[in-house]
Amino acid sequence: MNNAPPKTLLLVDGSSYLYRAFHAMPDLRAVPGDPGSAPTGAIRGIINMLQSLRKEVPAEYAACVFDAKGPTFRDDLYPQYKAHRSPMPDDLRAQIEPIHEVVRLMGWKVLDVPGVEADDVIGTLAATAARQGLQVIVSSGDKDLAQLVNERITIIDTMNGRVRDVAGVTTEFGVPPSLMVDYQTLVGDAIDNVPGVPKVGPKTAAKWLQEYGSLDAIVAQADAIKGAVGENLRKSLDWLPTGRKLLTIKTDCDLKDWLPDLPDMDDIAVGTMNTPALAGFYEKYGFKGLARALVAGGGEKTTAAGSGIGESGKGVRASSASLRGSDPISAGPNSDANNREPGLFDEPDAAPEAPATPRVSTVSYDTILTWETFDRWLARLQAAELVAVDTETTSLDEMRARIVGISFSVTPGEAAYIPLAHAYPDAPTQLPLDEVLARLKPWLEDGSHKKLGQHVKYDRHVFANHGIEVQGYAHDTMLQSYVLEVTRPHGLASLAERHLGRTGISFEDLCGKGVNQICFDQVDVAKAAEYSCEDSDMTLDVHRVLWPLLNANDKLRFIYELEIASSEALYRIERNGVLIDAPTLAAQSHELGQRILQLEKEAHELAGQPFNLSSPKQIGEIFFTKLGLPVVKKTPTGSPSTDDEVLQKLAEDYPLPAKILAHRSLSKLKGTYTDKLAQLAHPRTGRVHTHYAQAVAVTGRLSSNDPNLQNIPVRTPEGRRVREAFVAPSGSVIASADYSQIELRIMAHISGDAALLLAFHDGMDVHRATAAEIFAIDTAQVSSEQRRYAKVINFGLIYGMSAYGLAKALGIDNTAAKNYIARYFDRYPGVKHYMDQTRALAKRQGYVETVFGRRLYLPEINSPNGPRRSGAERAAINAPMQGTAADLIKLAMVKVQQVIDAEQRATKMIMQVHDELVFEVPESEVDWVRHEVPKLMAGVAHLKVPLLAEVGVGLNWDKAH
Repeated sequence: MNNAPPKTLLLVDGSSYLYRAFHAMPDLRAVPGDPGSAPTGAIRGIINMLQSLRKEVPAEYAACVFDAKGPTFRDDLYPQYKAHRSPMPDDLRAQIEPIHEVVRLMGWKVLDVPGVEADDVIGTLAATAARQGLQVIVSSGDKDLAQLVNERITIIDTMNGRVRDVAGVTTEFGVPPSLMVDYQTLVGDAIDNVPGVPKVGPKTAAKWLQEYGSLDAIVAQADAIKGAVGENLRKSLDWLPTGRKLLTIKTDCDLKDWLPDLPDMDDIAVGTMNTPALAGFYEKYGFKGLARALVAGGGEKTTAAGSGIGESGKGVRASSASLRGSDPISAGPNSDANNREPGLFDEPDAAPEAPATPRVSTVSYDTILTWETFDRWLARLQAAELVAVDTETTSLDEMRARIVGISFSVTPGEAAYIPLAHAYPDAPTQLPLDEVLARLKPWLEDGSHKKLGQHVKYDRHVFANHGIEVQGYAHDTMLQSYVLEVTRPHGLASLAERHLGRTGISFEDLCGKGVNQICFDQVDVAKAAEYSCEDSDMTLDVHRVLWPLLNANDKLRFIYELEIASSEALYRIERNGVLIDAPTLAAQSHELGQRILQLEKEAHELAGQPFNLSSPKQIGEIFFTKLGLPVVKKTPTGSPSTDDEVLQKLAEDYPLPAKILAHRSLSKLKGTYTDKLAQLAHPRTGRVHTHYAQAVAVTGRLSSNDPNLQNIPVRTPEGRRVREAFVAPSGSVIASADYSQIELRIMAHISGDAALLLAFHDGMDVHRATAAEIFAIDTAQVSSEQRRYAKVINFGLIYGMSAYGLAKALGIDNTAAKNYIARYFDRYPGVKHYMDQTRALAKRQGYVETVFGRRLYLPEINSPNGPRRSGAERAAINAPMQGTAADLIKLAMVKVQQVIDAEQRATKMIMQVHDELVFEVPESEVDWVRHEVPKLMAGVAHLKVPLLAEVGVGLNWDKAH
């Protein structure tokens, strides 16, 4: 009996990769800075993607499949097939042949079969391999391939972590893979210009197929389907067979001329890199780093954070921004990383003065391979006052990571590693994982045994994946660094070097890099033990330096304790996740896709020719060469700019820029949210589990990623509708609780301005009150336009808005804006005093503080560079308010979770977004949430003005607002 696992065929949808690489990468050139040299961005993107994929998906057979030039049978069947598609951009077309060349040099079989689409080649190879018992992995972002999925064929989308297996497809589309052709026929494919049944979107298609069982059954019962949609179905009956042929991926293409050995897969066995030729290719196209790495024998330098597989759980020590070293930066429009002034927080603040602490000179590390050694160390853990704990894992994905090994340190210089799942040939016999965890569980779950870690939220999830809820995490060195030295790197390697003068083994030293990087379970046990023990040991050693600094300052210790408590609450929120309604998102994506195509068509008509709406180069040619639009500003290279600011300005007078802006907005919404959210949901539960980055923003705000819940746009109807897909299960509702006008209330508290304090104490509409002050009228006389002006001024001045910025925001001249600001400060002199005083204080001490004592450093506050200094001054005014708001929502999050636990409520906290907490609430606890949660949130601090929290309830997140 052969118990060997099945071999794997890895198929890459090269055409899908082409466009993704082209649009994702910057405008790279073979000769940097020379726009006339060959474009190389898509080539580099493809190289990166294939290197990462080869590392993540081991396979015996592999092929990269591209669309060939020329028509296919579908064009003969339906001449309008793909008629709306824009022509391939010239810069991408120029990279096709080099891409095919480099893919071959990297050891991949390249297929581009004339007369046959890439999807049909993939379908034929996948079906052939599956019939032979192979496991087939198809890497593509194309949802059409979902019809191929079965127990042996899986679609993965490495760009966003989506896995379309049988359960995943059923969850995402509401029908199993076997019905996907029927589903697609009803819905149609706007991208390929294949009509479906008019007005039948994803929801209706899924509903019909669930009710009738197949497209044939729906057709047979067409007369029984009522309403306009039934009439549309009957009008489409003659078309549906053609639509079905167009949308069905062929699985029986004749590929003998390209793969003579089929059905055997020998022709596409994974090959080796042609290193000499590849080095020459890299040099030719300007990839000097790739060439150097290749010649050195290591391949392309990548971190495990980029691969997603093989990471130990601590993050790569060479990269202080890796997951375990420091939460990854969110780059959305609302994040502190993007809203800050250039260079404002780029310079590190001075390191705090550390007390003299004896340094480790020698180390003693154990590898636990026997129960006798295990029992001896368990006794040490149970007797120790504080233990540093670290996990080595299979993945950076904290919700799916499994333990490979665990290390502990109880005193500096001493540590032990328990290898549990190293699986390379000749690995030593290891203690059984389940039994080790069962023996450790009582100690891990005992809160009286104090524990320490580096980014403990990650380790909490890893242990929880094995059924262990760790209690007693008292310290986190990442958070200690975050509170003490917010603008410096918080990774363990940086901390150890900065505070201990110690350097250790890097992840790349251990696992290699590039295409040769191995997973942690393949690491030699002796080397893994040294690496992991070193991490636990250094974590404990860093704690001995940083904790006394925090403990000596009451305000900083309070902030640190708040961060520790927040980490635990965030772990609970991440673990709970939020339920996603995939059919609703699919329907929204369908509608957005139709509108995007219409906008593209309208833009082409306005331009008088087709062009790529995502290409700055082509937009520039249309705008400034063909249409003669005015040049608003230029890029650093001297070319006319077509960035969003320019488009916004031109859209005031010209229709084409407005169309492009709308197209960009809807495309981003579709690509970031409506297409992606359902793909990120767990295939069994349908829930999305975001990661909250706690140690990133200098103000203390949280950021969120995979998916980014903080940046869902709410200023447009389309953006707000995305929240309709965040739903509650049957018998529950969604509740949203948020602070009202929190930063204005903080401004009133900090400034102590009498007029502002009075407005909030009297429960007045503060924007109406401000308008009355500025326009010198009674509040009853304030018009909606005057209130709007006052609102812009209230929030604008909090963020340090200048007269020029205010004029631009209100559409008025600079003189009028200056007059409004002058009147504002005349009526609110306390605000003006606060701003002047804060600027002066920041210049003296180099930082400002929140109400609770969080320090917000301003390295550029005394810079000789005027713009940077001005930016730091604006930040000095705003940071205490934004930081205090961040502190308040963390206090609220911690308090509400504590009460939920104490009262054993079934209510779950499922999201934290800016000043808002979102809950999944059983219907029996709705009254409790409505009445008690606002009280809890309002009671976490006592300011000079009352805090006010408001709760909304609905079947989805949007309805809860």
